[in-house]
Amino acid sequence: MHDRNCTAARRSALTLAARLLAVMALGLMGTAGAQSAQPAQNPQPNPEVLVTTSMGSFVIELRPDRAPLTVANFLRYVRTGFYTDTLIHRVVGNFIIQGGGHEATPPYALKPTGAPVVNESGNGLENRRGTVGLARSADPDSGTSQFYINLADNPELDPLPTRWGYTVFGKVVQGMSVVERIGLVPTGAFGPFKSQAPLTPVVIESISLITPSQPSTTAPGTAVPAAPAAPSAAAAPGHAGSASPPTSSSPGSGTSAEPAKTAPPTRPSTTPPKP
Repeated sequence: MHDRNCTAARRSALTLAARLLAVMALGLMGTAGAQSAQPAQNPQPNPEVLVTTSMGSFVIELRPDRAPLTVANFLRYVRTGFYTDTLIHRVVGNFIIQGGGHEATPPYALKPTGAPVVNESGNGLENRRGTVGLARSADPDSGTSQFYINLADNPELDPLPTRWGYTVFGKVVQGMSVVERIGLVPTGAFGPFKSQAPLTPVVIESISLITPSQPSTTAPGTAVPAAPAAPSAAAAPGHAGSASPPTSSSPGSGTSAEPAKTAPPTRPSTTPPKP
């Protein structure tokens, strides 16, 4: 009888322990479910800038997630007011518009800039219509203040395994019609520009930040992700003294250079945007 009572007591204790474990497990599951049900925190929005020109305004969304060095570099110029009263000094129909380096008053001199930024063209962003890229010379790491906006898809400005490309760091998200109107202005020789300059100056009146930018802990000159393998000198888009993407008109206009020892990509008659 004593053994039976002991056995029954042990069974009762084991049953109680099992129930307690089951209750605890349900409680843990409930807590985990509640935590997973909580909405994820919204990521910070990409910074945006308002570009006000003499022909209208447009908004550029920047991509610090893909081009952190280039965006930080661009925003330094924005915050210091560098772009106020500078020219859109190069317009190539169905290709690019370019500006952000020359003063808007005679003699339309180049403004002094800061240190160049490391090339981030291997960031996965392509030179498609409406995207914004950093102009540079034949040196892949020579971009400073000048930028260009693609009026069409321009894959020849993207990197290849044999050469560097031009870094895309943003996109026009409002006012692309203004950019397209600028892309239609009559061009030719004007002031210090031998060709492809608007005959009636198109002025960048200001560029201002309209959404908070994400803090950047990197600075120009530090390592960046995904650079093209075995780069050679890339075709430089640009005008005298500044870097720019290749243009779809005469090759080598301004100070642009053709890619070294590589076959012309898509538009053999195009010179990249350079300063």
